[in-house]
Amino acid sequence: MKQIKARIVDEKSLDLLLGIESSKIGFYGEVKQKIQELESANLGLRTKKAELQAVFDSISDGIVIYDSSGTVQQRNHVVPRLFPTETLLGKGCKALFHPDRTTDLEGCPVGKALMGESFHTSFSITRGEGENYFFDVSATPLEGPSGNRRALLFIRDVTERRNHELRLLQAEKMSSIGLLAAGVAHEINNPMTSVAGYAEALQRRLKEMPGLAEDPRLNDFPKYLEVIVREVYRCKTIIDSLLSFSRKSEGSYGRVNINTIINEVLQLVRHQGRDKKIVLEENFLLPLPEVYGDASALRQVFLNLILNAFQAIDDEGVVSVETNANETHVIARVVDSGSGIAPEALEQIWNPFYTTKKVGRNQGLGLAISYDIVKKHEGTIMVNSKLGEGTVFNVRLPICQEK
Repeated sequence: MKQIKARIVDEKSLDLLLGIESSKIGFYGEVKQKIQELESANLGLRTKKAELQAVFDSISDGIVIYDSSGTVQQRNHVVPRLFPTETLLGKGCKALFHPDRTTDLEGCPVGKALMGESFHTSFSITRGEGENYFFDVSATPLEGPSGNRRALLFIRDVTERRNHELRLLQAEKMSSIGLLAAGVAHEINNPMTSVAGYAEALQRRLKEMPGLAEDPRLNDFPKYLEVIVREVYRCKTIIDSLLSFSRKSEGSYGRVNINTIINEVLQLVRHQGRDKKIVLEENFLLPLPEVYGDASALRQVFLNLILNAFQAIDDEGVVSVETNANETHVIARVVDSGSGIAPEALEQIWNPFYTTKKVGRNQGLGLAISYDIVKKHEGTIMVNSKLGEGTVFNVRLPICQEK
């Protein structure tokens, strides 16, 4: 009996020692259950976080999250490829959207989103050899649980689409202007021919009739008639260029070596470079694959480009003419160290009669005609330029495919 009582006393002492009296067993059980639930919830959160991060990184657009102070908090893997330094963690929106201004302007998408507005905009930047890149931006406010608002930005590189749209627009413009040019040129050509003919007839009469030449009232007539004839033929030159621009090529197509074409052009214009102390550099790929085209028309393209390069240099400078090729195209480059072209003028240089040169120095038709010729050869002509540093024209023409 004593042994039984002693055992009961020992069990009570053990319960007291372990702190698991019957009244507390339920409490500890609940604590254990809560711990298990928290561990399960943490596992679920980690899984969700991993899923969201995978989604975040799989989006092909650039994604940047700016905190309430307008600094980069998070970005996906696309953004460093687009803007490696402007979107480093901790950088402000100024670095990307308004680097030249100290204040956050109204057009800043981050500022708009932090004020609670959804905002869409576009912007462009210039990199490398004057190449323009275009981006679309969508900014959305993110409301945090503590009331702190952040900005979520989607940035899409639309450079290729923008360039394609510009090429389509230019092609449509060239087609419309070509039809207009043909009509105008034909209407003007006949009266100009009559004016030139009558002016030349008067010049002959003055030479053939000494009595008229001796009349003091007609002293200025030879000079006036000379100006009329000269300016009429200048107008006829412009009309012929318009007709050349508008009509389909009537030349013979065949296999053409662009190196040969450029060398023929350089023989014609090389003296202009020497007169202006311009260094002419030539770097041709040998042998160069042939292209299928109209040699006469392509000669006109490179004549226009090389003359433009010479004219872009006011004093001493360098003009470089290069050819190269890849698996599908021959590439010709004309590079000058001249005054360059302003960004706002780059999209207009292909328009007929648009020129950045002094009045009377250029008709503004060379690049329009060149663009049309290259397009008809299923090629492309593109320009990169920096104001004050020079210009690069790239012509790409498809290589003849062996049958």
